[in-house]
Amino acid sequence: MSFYIPTLKDVFKARKVVSKYLPRTPLVYSRKLTRLMGFNVYLKLENLQPTKAFKVRGGVYYVQSRKDDALKRGLITASTGNHGQSIAYAGSLIGAKVIIVMPYGVPQIKIDALHALGAEIVLHGNVYEEAREYAEKLAKENNMLYVHGINEPLLYAGVGTMHLENIEDLPDVDVIINPIGGGSGASSAVIVAKSIDKNIKVIGVQAENAQSFYLSWKTGILTSTGRANTIAEGLATSRAYELPFSILKNQIDDIILVSDDEILKAVKLLLETEGQVAEPSGAAALAAAYKIRDKLQGLNVVIMVTGGNIDPQLLKKIVNE
Repeated sequence: MSFYIPTLKDVFKARKVVSKYLPRTPLVYSRKLTRLMGFNVYLKLENLQPTKAFKVRGGVYYVQSRKDDALKRGLITASTGNHGQSIAYAGSLIGAKVIIVMPYGVPQIKIDALHALGAEIVLHGNVYEEAREYAEKLAKENNMLYVHGINEPLLYAGVGTMHLENIEDLPDVDVIINPIGGGSGASSAVIVAKSIDKNIKVIGVQAENAQSFYLSWKTGILTSTGRANTIAEGLATSRAYELPFSILKNQIDDIILVSDDEILKAVKLLLETEGQVAEPSGAAALAAAYKIRDKLQGLNVVIMVTGGNIDPQLLKKIVNE
């Protein structure tokens, strides 16, 4: 199975569309985190997007690119939350019908956000992969436009616009740290950064209990663990996928595994130092940066804050611990 791999040119093309509908998010220098960690910390605040997550960039570009088909047939996809919101948001811009298939156990805040955007929710399965297979089945049965949340090149071109902004705002960036759930964020970092300067390092982050992509990268063979037991639902993929693997396997510089405890500490650290609210997957890059801080001394490091859709009760618990 082969897929079109987006290029830097595709990302520039996507920006002409994305910039019409979404804000440019700030890249913020953190003095407090810089002092704490010993390298220059720049936070890319994708938690400030209208859906509070980076994936809306890909959703908007995909739906605008397939607008006629989307209006005629309606859109269906599977998601643990943020990808679903991106398609629901983009669908609402054009008035298309949207169905999101989600596994059981996703935070209610993400379900409520999808309802607010006018999407229909179908709960199926215990992990993302089960929801995805069911979404594909429903798409065929109802002749709907199915959006694969991971193996869809248009999403990567849209998501890549955040990394264009990073390099424009910090031309002398040394390292970009991006979580890997499905892989569009880290893949687009590689597409943009390595096209501009091969010396820019791109580091991915996975949860210790959802490390299918890490294992695939280590062995060179697409791997499925069949489980994804992490509090960071945005990282909870139980297998690695073809498109991100083909992009990252020879180009990503490292992948760091972080525990749920390390992720939750990073959520609290981000809130205490910068007043920024991140969901667990959105703070994973900061958790990894803290873990490998000794290797980053003196460098200019962009830490992606990829999402802010955290369950209020979980946030309250983190703050009080």
